Amino acid sequence: MIINGSEKKSIDDKLVEAAFRLREAVEKLRFRKPVSHIYNPLQYAWSPHELYLRRFGSTPKRIVFLGMNPGPFGMVQTGIPFGEITAVRKWLGIESQVGRPPKEHPRRPIQGFGCLRSEVSGQRLWGLFAERFLRAEDFFREHIVLNYCPLAFLEETGRNLTPDKLPAKEKERLFEACDEHLRKAIAALQPAWVIGIGGFAAGRAAEALNSFKVGFGQILHPSPASPAANRGWAEAAVRQLRELGVWGR
Repeated sequence: MIINGSEKKSIDDKLVEAAFRLREAVEKLRFRKPVSHIYNPLQYAWSPHELYLRRFGSTPKRIVFLGMNPGPFGMVQTGIPFGEITAVRKWLGIESQVGRPPKEHPRRPIQGFGCLRSEVSGQRLWGLFAERFLRAEDFFREHIVLNYCPLAFLEETGRNLTPDKLPAKEKERLFEACDEHLRKAIAALQPAWVIGIGGFAAGRAAEALNSFKVGFGQILHPSPASPAANRGWAEAAVRQLRELGVWGR
């Protein structure tokens, strides 16, 4: 739409542009050992990622849930934050073309929507939302899920390396790009709350968005590596959201 000679961008246009700029910014970064492989699903899985932003990011949100970075059987495969394949295909209703990264680890192949492994974190997160809201459209009326960092880092063994474990200089350059993207996304979505899924995301949100008038909170990360999450993650997350006043009963 053209207004007064200038184009007025929609919210999803702003999100897609911000994601594209992030994609290009992180492609220029270089990482040393122990990192041996880097997956950027905003490159090879851009199609489903853009579909996600277009379909579910076209309106302001009350709550933005923020994760750390792609998991090997979630966003790494589907391009969707916490993108466990069954949840993405059946609940979000998204399935699209996924390519391959230029350098692929033999133990972590990119199979896209043909991947047969399930990401527990995504299964738990989207499973909770599906149980509470039934339809994806009902959840996305007020909520959306984003990731802070778009890159997945692998060591020579294929072991996942989280962004917080990178050397200080590498983190500094990476976080600068991720902070800028997060600020653009939050400016577009205008939420009342940004909820970190785990301590890392909560901390990065509070630092990057310190000039924004939003509420900050944190829920337990649904990773199976967390003993607390394995003792009833959904119940713990709901309790934390109610204590914050983000969700009612």
